[in-house]
Formats: sequence, C-alpha cells, structure tokens
Amino acid sequence: MGNDEEQSLEVGLLEVEHEQILHHQEEEESQNTGDGSIDIHGKPTVRQNTGGWRACFFILGIECCEQLAYFGISINLVTYLTTVLHQGNATAAKNATIWSGTCYLTALLGAVLADAYWGRYWTIAVFSSIYFVGMATLTVSASVSILQPSSCTGDVCPTATTLQSAVFLLGLYLVALGTGGIRPCVSSFGADQFDDTNPTERKKKGSFFNWFYFSVNVGALVSSSILVWVQDNVGWGWGIGIPTAFMALAIGCFLLGAPLYRFQKPGGSPLTRICQVVVASLRKLQNKVPQESSLLYEIKDKHSAIQGSRKLKHTNDFHFLDKAAIITYEDVQSGGISNPWKLCTVTQVEELKILVRLIPIWVTGIVFSAVYAQMSTMFVEQGMIMDTSIGSFRIPPASLSIFDILSVMIWIPVYDGLIVPIVHKYTGNERGFTPLQRMGIGLVVSILSMAVAAWIEIKRLDTVTTHDMVPMSILWQIPQYFLIGAAEVFFVIGQLEFFYDQSPDAMRSLCNALTLLTASLGNYLSTLILTIVTYVTAQGGEPGWLPDNLNEGHLDYFFWVLASLSSLNMLMYVACVHRFSYKRAT
Repeated sequence: MGNDEEQSLEVGLLEVEHEQILHHQEEEESQNTGDGSIDIHGKPTVRQNTGGWRACFFILGIECCEQLAYFGISINLVTYLTTVLHQGNATAAKNATIWSGTCYLTALLGAVLADAYWGRYWTIAVFSSIYFVGMATLTVSASVSILQPSSCTGDVCPTATTLQSAVFLLGLYLVALGTGGIRPCVSSFGADQFDDTNPTERKKKGSFFNWFYFSVNVGALVSSSILVWVQDNVGWGWGIGIPTAFMALAIGCFLLGAPLYRFQKPGGSPLTRICQVVVASLRKLQNKVPQESSLLYEIKDKHSAIQGSRKLKHTNDFHFLDKAAIITYEDVQSGGISNPWKLCTVTQVEELKILVRLIPIWVTGIVFSAVYAQMSTMFVEQGMIMDTSIGSFRIPPASLSIFDILSVMIWIPVYDGLIVPIVHKYTGNERGFTPLQRMGIGLVVSILSMAVAAWIEIKRLDTVTTHDMVPMSILWQIPQYFLIGAAEVFFVIGQLEFFYDQSPDAMRSLCNALTLLTASLGNYLSTLILTIVTYVTAQGGEPGWLPDNLNEGHLDYFFWVLASLSSLNMLMYVACVHRFSYKRAT
C-alpha cells in the first residue's frame, strides 16, 4: 500500500473517530438539561436522573412545614399579644403587622445571598437552621412561666417585663430572619427543577406554582385549625413546640433530597451589576447611542458573560441605559472592555431595564398585601366580639382563617384542572390566562372581600345598637375569608409566575424577594393606615373608628377605606399592564 493510500486511510479513520466523538457528545448533551443547571457534584444535570416532580416533593415538603410554623405564629399572634403579653388591640395589631412585614423585608437578604454567592440550595439550608433556633426560643418563652407576665386580676393586667419581652422578641425576629431567607428561594428553586428549554417540562412548571401555593396552604390549614386550637385550649408551649419539631424534620428531609436537585450557578451580585450599568451610563452621558443595536457591546460567545444567565436581546426603551454598552475609542485603548464599570454588555443593561419595567407592576401589589394583612389583624379582632360558640364548642377567632385556606385549596385544583383548559380553548395560551390577566382578576376579588367585610360589620353593629340579645355569629365572616382566598389564587400565584418568567435568569431570587417585599410594605401600609385612622378619628375625646371596644367604633368605615384604595390601585394596575413590554431572551 502506498504512502498516499495510508495517509488517506488514516485521515478517513480520524474523521470517523471525530464524527463518533461528536455524535457521542451530542447524545450526552441531549440527555442533559438545556438551561445550564448542574447537579450536586457540579456536573451538567442529566434530565432523566434529576429534577422534575420527584425533586419538588422534598422542596414542597420544607415549604409546607415552614408555613406550618409561620402560620402557627402569625395567625394567632394578635391573640398571644393581647391575652398573654397584655397589649391593647391597636398596639397588638401594629406589632403583629410590623413583625409580619419584617418577615418579608428580610427576604432581600436571602435573595442577594442566593443569587450572588451561595445559590438557592445552601441559602435555604442555612436560613432554615436560623428559623429552627427562633422557633425553639419561642417555645421556651411560651413554656417557662417566669418568661410570661402574671395573669390579669379583674381589669388589672400586669405588663411584660424587659426580660419577658426580650426573649419573646428574640425568638420572633429570628423566625423573621429565617423565613425571609427561605421564602425568596424555595419557589424559584422548585421552578429550577423544570427545564425551560424543554416544552414538556416548561408546561409542568406552569402547574408547579399552583401546587407550590397549595402546599403553602396545607401547612396553613393545619396551623389555623389544629395548632390554633392547641394554643387556645392546651397551651402555647405545645402550640409552638409542635411546629418546631416539624421544622426540624423538614430540614432533614430537604437535605436528603440533594442528589435529585438541579442547581443554578450563582451569577454574582445583582446589585453590583445594576450599579455598574448606572455608573457606566453616567460616564458616557455625552455619547450618542447608535441606531444599530448590533454596534452595542455584547460578547461573541454562545453564553452570556453573566454566569447562570441566557443572553437578552436589545430593547428600544430606556435609551439612557444603553449608553453603558457603547464601545468608545477610549474603551479599546485603555482596556475598558474588560472593566464593567466602564462598559457593560447588552444583557447586563437589559437586566436593569427589566427591573425598571417590573417596578410599576410590583407597586400595585402593595395595596393588595395591605388588604390581605387584615385577615390576621382586624378580621380576628372583629371575630373576637362576635358569638364564637356553636353549641358547647367555642371557635377561636383566629382559626376562621381556615376558610381562606380551604378557599385556596378548592380554587387551585379548579383553576388548574377546569378553568385553564376552558380558557385555553379561547385564548390559545397554555396557561389559560396570562399571569397579568390572572393578577388583575385577583385585584377585583380583593375589592369585593373588603366590601363584604364592611357590610358584615354594618350588620353586626346593627345588632348591637338594637340591643339584640343574640350576638351575630362569627360564621358570618366566612364569605370575606373565602373571597380573600380566591383573590390569593389569582393574584399571588399569578405574581409568582409573572416575576419568575420575566425576571433575568441570574436575578430570580431577587425578583421573587421583590414580590415578598410587596407583602412587607403592604403590612407597613396597613399599620400606617391604622395609625392615621386611629389618630384622626379619636380626636376630641371621641372613641374613634377603632377603639378597644369595637362596639363603640366603626370598623366598617376602615374596611371601606381599604376598598376605595384597592379600587384606585386597580386603575393604576390596568394602566401599567397596558404599557408593559415582555422580556426577550435568546
């Protein structure tokens, strides 16, 4: 055989070997997820072995137990503050909403740590441990008699000492820190288990948010029924100790599920990237943005310069921010191309644009959260002066929130299994309604809930003024709780879907934290409205709308104020949706 023939044969064998290698690589890639996720060992995730519903069961489990613990405190917190720590109605309501607001505010810390440094898995693990320590501290506070004020003697109720208040508040705010670290990560970590690039998994992700919220309400259901009864009839030590034990169990199960999870790599500090775009834009304030977007800076690689993120296509709004991606002669000469404080990629600029577009939609969630906050404050205080007995059984006022939970648990399967298929036939959307349409429906229902609460209070006051010997039954509150639950299914789940879909890939925990921040600000707004109404209406020796004895006030007026604010908020939401433009990822 000649040299030419031998060389040709060698070349042919090399080409065949090369093709086999490429084919093998393609087969491996087809078995891996297309969203850049990795497994517990840091290798590309194999679709067949990781993620999906089997991984989500562990994630839903820790969320269910976390909510069991959270609602075990929050639903009956006003009752504890008034009956055990002997605080007044207005003071207890304000302290409860401040704590609840703080639980959502601390979500920003957990989100930044997850997106920038630790990843969602380790953030959940660390803050779950802090949560457990807080729950254990509250259990001790509620169990040891020296850590509680003495019982009331007639109308004289001793206030809590500094030590008693300090121990209780320490446990309470450790829980606030723990839940804040967990919440922005759990729903995003669960959604990460479904690959956006796979049509089958993408459709399952749409259902995941429904069943994620269902698991939240399973925990809340147990809290508002069994735990509230235990707290009121057996003791607060047992009532807080039980969810503490469940939280410990949930942490163990969550850690055991690690081999099944899909992990997204942290993309670096999102706050730093935001600041870089602003600074780079200001540096080039005098530069003109080119008409051709292809002239703006973007790396040539297939993947984004931001770890864990797809590239984002250029959009035409907020031109000022585009200045950060202008390539100047100085950038080339001074090495500014490698300095993100001088030159940012289009994807990095678009990240900030997305956040700016989301802000108006985000703001409208604050008033909704203020309405939702009434369920654990003024709804409870309204129920405390109604007839809570059914025969020989007394209904704890806080436990009536079970009807909110039952409403959610009824509406979720109805929405997922009945409404979505019917609406899909008319809209062609695989989710039925778009997330924005779903949120709008939730806002309308929230207005109705406040109107019904006001109407119930009018009827209740009528029975008082007419000296009716039979007080109005607490069961009359069921419709307002049921409507709040329906509003949650539409607005809150729609909000979760919307912010996960529209947020930049490397900012999903942060954007999820922003949705939680609306709940925080909503609680603070509720406290502000409560303070203003109490101050304004109680001038000149008048009892005001919200006195300690609500029979002498006008709680119905307070509910009408919230209904009016919600109506204005709805108009603002419609205007924001009309102008919103969606994310464009490659």
